Amino acid sequence: MKEEINGILVVDKPSGWTSHDVVNKIRNVLGGIKVGHTGTLDPDATGVLVLLVGNATKMAYLFENDDKRYRAEITFGQATDTYDAAGKTTATGDPNIVDIQKLNAAIREFVGESEQLPPMYSAVKVQGKRLYQLARKGKTVERKPRKIVIRSIVSDLSPYPRIVLDIVCSKGTYIRSIAHQLGEAVGCPSHLSSLRRTESGSCTLREALDFLQVIESGGKHDVLDHIRPVSRLTMQS
Repeated sequence: MKEEINGILVVDKPSGWTSHDVVNKIRNVLGGIKVGHTGTLDPDATGVLVLLVGNATKMAYLFENDDKRYRAEITFGQATDTYDAAGKTTATGDPNIVDIQKLNAAIREFVGESEQLPPMYSAVKVQGKRLYQLARKGKTVERKPRKIVIRSIVSDLSPYPRIVLDIVCSKGTYIRSIAHQLGEAVGCPSHLSSLRRTESGSCTLREALDFLQVIESGGKHDVLDHIRPVSRLTMQS
């Protein structure tokens, strides 16, 4: 008989792992107990991944509208087909031509409510197909823009041609698209060079389980020590 374990588990996802990979690993460590996640992170992205364990998986609806917070590094001088560092170069340019005041203004323009077109390299489905599946075949299809809200952006432009943005945004926001659009706005190709989710709703990195430690030790006790009770979920509703 399986041990009954229910609750919420916040994991610091490392680069190179898909969200599904993390779910499978935690499920195996816990002996096959049901585990699900509340919001996908790209494989190269790191940071807060909220998992629900056992009966708590039925409460995923409590997380549907959670805001997210990211630390995004954007590099100017190169654009890619995926809008991030994993893609193929589609354009290059001289980052020294960028007017920093114009860049600051372009960043501020993102704050507030707007509509964003999902990138072709995304998991959004169109006519039953994932967009990234079509993109890999060299196809581009019509997509419907989605309403998003950028609550705030705090910028650090000092390491230019790399800049760092601290972004608080609504669910479904593609930070990769913002990175690409910034380059278009200032006339220099750009891409998202790294992304770290620091918060998801009330869940933060401060409470997150070091997933690499779990991989190294296979430590079930490490996982159990980080699972929070279901009562925390009902308090958020």
